[in-house]
Amino acid sequence: MKTVYFAGGCFWGTQKFFDQFDGVLETEVGYANGTTERPSYEDVCYRDTGHAETVKVIYDEEQLSLKQLLRYYFMTIDPTSLNRQGNDRGTQYRTGIYYEAGDPEKATLLKDIGDILEEVKQRYFEPLVVEVLPLDNFYTAENYHQKYLDKHPFGYCHIPRALLHLDA
Repeated sequence: MKTVYFAGGCFWGTQKFFDQFDGVLETEVGYANGTTERPSYEDVCYRDTGHAETVKVIYDEEQLSLKQLLRYYFMTIDPTSLNRQGNDRGTQYRTGIYYEAGDPEKATLLKDIGDILEEVKQRYFEPLVVEVLPLDNFYTAENYHQKYLDKHPFGYCHIPRALLHLDA
């Protein structure tokens, strides 16, 4: 099992998107790389904590490679949009790929990320603004945010509904 963290705007849709793939074993939404401990959603939205809405993705690399996960991720974001995806605006909606600094395969992980970033750059004229950083911290979001679009299938999401395999 491997773990990677994706900040892709609102975490509701990002979680729903990754949950649909064989090889994704578990997802969890939370707040990453901010300056405060155990922030609440209100803290992240209104108190300038520096956290990004992020989805922790645990996957089986025998079924699904990191490169494929990254290609999927880039299907759901505008990588040239700073602190905004869809109608969501603010630093908590920035895009980022975070990895565990102590990962023994960090060099391979960074190479894979770099390879995919090079692929993506070819499709844009503007510079990419996706953070690629070690994970400083990750705090699990409140329970009502977990699997939000499963509980509320008509909830807002910047990701096109066709990519989420929703009937709505």
